[in-house]
Amino acid sequence: MKSRATYQFGMGILIGMLVMIIFVGGAVAERIWGLSILKNLNQVQSGGELVTQKILTEESMVTEVAERVSPAVVTVSYKQQTPVMQQYFLDPFGMFGGRRATGEVETEQVDIGSGFIVDKTGLVVTNKHVVSQGQPSDYKVVLKDDKEYQVEKIWRDPVNDLAILKISSSASSGSTSADFPAVEMGNSGTLRVGNFVVAIGTALGEFRHTVTTGVISGLGRGITAGDGFSGVEKLDNVIQTDAAINPGNSGGPLLNSAGQVIGVNVAVSQSANNIGFALPINVVRDSLKNFNETGQFDRPFFGVRYQMVNKEQGILNNVPAGAYVVEIVAGSSAEKAGIQKGDIVIKFGGQSVVDNENGLVGMLSKNKIGDRVEVEIWRDGKSQKMIVELKGE
Repeated sequence: MKSRATYQFGMGILIGMLVMIIFVGGAVAERIWGLSILKNLNQVQSGGELVTQKILTEESMVTEVAERVSPAVVTVSYKQQTPVMQQYFLDPFGMFGGRRATGEVETEQVDIGSGFIVDKTGLVVTNKHVVSQGQPSDYKVVLKDDKEYQVEKIWRDPVNDLAILKISSSASSGSTSADFPAVEMGNSGTLRVGNFVVAIGTALGEFRHTVTTGVISGLGRGITAGDGFSGVEKLDNVIQTDAAINPGNSGGPLLNSAGQVIGVNVAVSQSANNIGFALPINVVRDSLKNFNETGQFDRPFFGVRYQMVNKEQGILNNVPAGAYVVEIVAGSSAEKAGIQKGDIVIKFGGQSVVDNENGLVGMLSKNKIGDRVEVEIWRDGKSQKMIVELKGE
């Protein structure tokens, strides 16, 4: 009996201990598990805060860059003449009506591109193709405060598709600006694929100071750019970005997250979405240095606007292939040499224009100011040669 009683007592203690272990263990486990859940929850919440903080930081950065740089970004407008149209009707009820030209023209200022101020005295950088036609008096720049300033002088760099505009210190409204707001230039040599960028410009030539964002999606690209009239140019080592860029953004700044200009928006791919290109700011800086030292771009200026005629087009129209001159710049090297509107430039310096992949602009870039170059043209069914003395613009 004693042995059985001892056994029952021992089993009771063992069961009691197990119950206590289970109870205490469960409580401890619950406490530990509870802490684990709280820890995981805190981690999730902390991660969410990091994501929110990142989004807020990104938004704040874009806002700060836009607010700081936009005053120095300009819209370039061009004075053009358009025919005056008149509504006419074929019956009293206006059925089968239409519009027809009256023979009169009206002048209007049209937004055609963008630019940015690089000097407090009023020097503006833009693309050459934005201001490729007409005279300085045909252009104005519009600042963010909607004040308009007349362009007084244009210097064009045909090799890099750059132009510098000198604007009046007095706005059209009569107010005078002592110092213009200017951008800060960055260093395009330190860029990496994936860097965040901001583009500012006149989207579609209509929406001024539009801000878009993206990343650098490629470096060291080579593109062919041109408007068909000022010639086709091969631009090397350009920046590729997925920030929305369109023709109205041309000449506007591409900025890094610090608000520094690292590129000049120049082109958009016609065959793909979300692919735009910008000239590296280091190229611009070198051109500006040369300009500040000499008062001009140290490159010869021929002085024609042209449209390339390829060999197939030449055969169809019974004319030789070359650069068809559509406009002569007054006082230019081309005008002084006797080149006329309607001429076709066949050879430049003894080389075929149509066989050069960069066209007339690329051939011109191999010469310097003061060079005398033999140019062969086609006029009225005959070819003739003349000597052109190249000068700066």
